[in-house]
Amino acid sequence: MALLVLVMFGVTTARVFVWPDLRPLPGHVDAIVELGGPGDRDAVTLDLAAQHLAPLVIQSTVASDALSDTCLPPVPGVEIGCFHPAPDTTRGEARWIGEQAAEHGWHSIIIVTTPDHAWRARLRVQRCFPGEVYVATSPLPPLDWFRQIPYQWGASAKALLLQRAC
Repeated sequence: MALLVLVMFGVTTARVFVWPDLRPLPGHVDAIVELGGPGDRDAVTLDLAAQHLAPLVIQSTVASDALSDTCLPPVPGVEIGCFHPAPDTTRGEARWIGEQAAEHGWHSIIIVTTPDHAWRARLRVQRCFPGEVYVATSPLPPLDWFRQIPYQWGASAKALLLQRAC
């Protein structure tokens, strides 16, 4: 029985946090939002921006960078912005996305994160934003997996069981 539980835990971990099920990205969305966290998310975000998948790219960043509005380099034909969520969590980012979407009439977005965070980030954002949510991921540095997998299990349980609202 213990072996079966261990195998199921491993399969679930792999499916949810290592190789999440991601829908193909559409040809156009209203905004690309890079969530904060580890990995080279900037490279993926800038690549999507260069493909002109959205007219607007926004990065979640630290307070000092959000005030400077220089969080990402310019991309011709794309408006670049940044923000600092309050609280400084995925839930804070999701709430900010929901507020901006309501204010600006967004119907679809791409969020950029890492594979370990993709499932929970999509869950959080979908609770605050009624439109289409797509996820693009950047690789997680190898050593970060040892810290991120336990963290994501705990944070996902919290999101599912304790913080069920936007």
